[in-house]
This record gives sequence, C-alpha cells and structure tokens, in this order.
Amino acid sequence: MKRDVKQAKGPAPRGATVRDIAAETGLSIATVSRVLNGYAHVAPHTRELVQAAVERLGPRAPRPRATSAHAPATARAAVFVRCPYQLTDYFGLIVSSIAETLQLHGRHPILDAGQLAQREAVLPTLPAQAGVGGAILILPPEPGDELENLRRVGFPFVVVDPRTPPPRDIAAVSAAHASGGHAVTEHLLHLGHRRIGVLAGPQNWLAGKARLAGHTAALADVGLLTDPTLVRSAEPTTQFGHQAAGEMLDMPDPPTAIVCFNDKVAVGVFAAASERGLKVPGDLSVTGFDDIDLAKATTPPLTTVRQPLEEMGRIAVGLMIRLLEQHQLEALHVELATELVVRGSTGPAPVSD
Repeated sequence: MKRDVKQAKGPAPRGATVRDIAAETGLSIATVSRVLNGYAHVAPHTRELVQAAVERLGPRAPRPRATSAHAPATARAAVFVRCPYQLTDYFGLIVSSIAETLQLHGRHPILDAGQLAQREAVLPTLPAQAGVGGAILILPPEPGDELENLRRVGFPFVVVDPRTPPPRDIAAVSAAHASGGHAVTEHLLHLGHRRIGVLAGPQNWLAGKARLAGHTAALADVGLLTDPTLVRSAEPTTQFGHQAAGEMLDMPDPPTAIVCFNDKVAVGVFAAASERGLKVPGDLSVTGFDDIDLAKATTPPLTTVRQPLEEMGRIAVGLMIRLLEQHQLEALHVELATELVVRGSTGPAPVSD
C-alpha cells in the first residue's frame, strides 16, 4: 500500500535524525537506515519517499548514500536461514545443502530452526538485523502478506517449498508436486489398481493440494473419479499414516493401494497393514514421497517419488546470491523435476475372489 508523501509543515527542524525521517515518511527506522546507507535492495518508491523527506527536513538531515553493489548489505553479509521445523530427514537435507553452498560462496549462514521458532515474529525484524544481507525461508508458516511486506521494503529473500502460492515477484524454488503425484498414481493404475487410497498432506499446503491434483488427474486419464471416502488429509506424520490407513483397511471395500504424502506416512501404513495380517505388496501396495533414507530401510523397500532436496537448497542459494549481487532473475519461480523410484512395495492389484 503506497503512503502519501506528507506536505512540509513550516521550517525544517535542525539536526534531523533517522528517527525524524522515519516519522516524516511513516516508514520504519530500519527501512530508512537501509536507504541512507545505500543498500541496493530497496523499492524505488521507498527510496523516493526518503529522498523527499530529506529535502524537506533541510540541509542537516542525513543524506542517502549512492546505491552500490558493494554496500554493507551485499559485501559478505550473512544469510539468515529460517526453517521453523525439526531438522530431520526432509528439512535436514535442505538446510545442510543451503549451509554448505552458502559457505562455498563465502557467505555465513545464520540458522533459525526448531518448532518453537514458529512462534517467533521473525520476518519484520530481518531488515534491521546487523550484518544480515538476505534470507532463505523454508516452508514459511507466515501468511503471504508478511512475505509481501518484506519484499516491499526491499529486503532480498528466497522461499524454498512455499506453503502457499507465492506472489509472482517473490523468488521461490520447489519440486514439481503435481507431476510427482500424477506419476505415482499412474504407476499404480498400470499395475491394475483402481481402488486407491490417498493420505494427503494439509490442504492449505501448496504441496498437499498439488499432489492430490496430480492424483486426481491420473485417475481422470483412465475415466475414474476420486472417491472422497478414500482421501484423508492431515499433518504428514507416521501416526497419521497408521491411524488413517487403519480406518481405510477396515472398510467393507478397502483400497488395494495407498498413496502417501511422504515416506514417514507410508511407514505408518506398513504398520497398519501388518497389524491386520496384510502383506505388502501382495495384499496392499504402498507408495511414499521424498525418497529419504527411510524409504530404503522398509521391508520391502518403498516405492516413492524422489524430490531433489539438496538441489533445491543449492538453487535457493544461487537465487539468493544473484539477488545480493543485483543480477536480473530470469525465472523467479523455479520448479524442479521429481522422479518416480519403483521398489518392492508396489505390485499388481490382488485378484478379487
């Protein structure tokens, strides 16, 4: 939302400070400071507001420095890496890749991780953090307007695996969730399965909606509709997989295959099948998503969709460095291909008696 430039009211005060300029423009002190210190990544409208206020406040107001690619924000500044989740498996691989790649570029990562970090209002404070030039945000739980506010003040950042569709002018990298969901369901259809359960992620997650859409599209390709009684959506945990699969397998007409949001959910399905004396894949085919180490440790090994997690981290750093060095980004939204990995947990649909 644009702010109207205030009209000058009487003589300019002597010895105007950054605080005076912030009050005059309605901007934060941190944003004004970024403009005055010549930081490159500041919105043109914001820079104009500050310049106009400087002119009104008189000759003793601090003058903006020339924008430079070598200003403090870009010259070896650290990169804030926010991942407000437990750093196991999926998130751990992405964060490790980001940290290693940043260090190769001579950038120091500042890590903010763990479930408790979700309660912290971090984004509004980033532009004011000394020595921080930009941020990489992994599956950010913050609403889209907070991301938009961060972009509006000119702070450079990249989103990895966005929870909701990112605005078109925000740099983001993710996997091709819809095509991955399509590929795994298509695989099961080729094996003769027609009654396929889906344990999807939360439907307010971009990945959850996209993978379910891919599944639905694959069914439509063979003239089938999604059976709503065979779809469950929740936080993707092993416990969710165990409970939801148990409900489906106890139905009068249970599924012959279950597609899982991730590999952890699939492990819960294995447990539910074993408790009912069902064999995988003889009685029930099971698939996952991600291809973390766990997928190769199940018995039988898990058919899954491989996400290029480490490559996502490397691409995010590449985008970050380009932003810091003021290069033009030709592609703001980068979607990396997924790969179906067929292992022993899927087989032909059981023949009905």
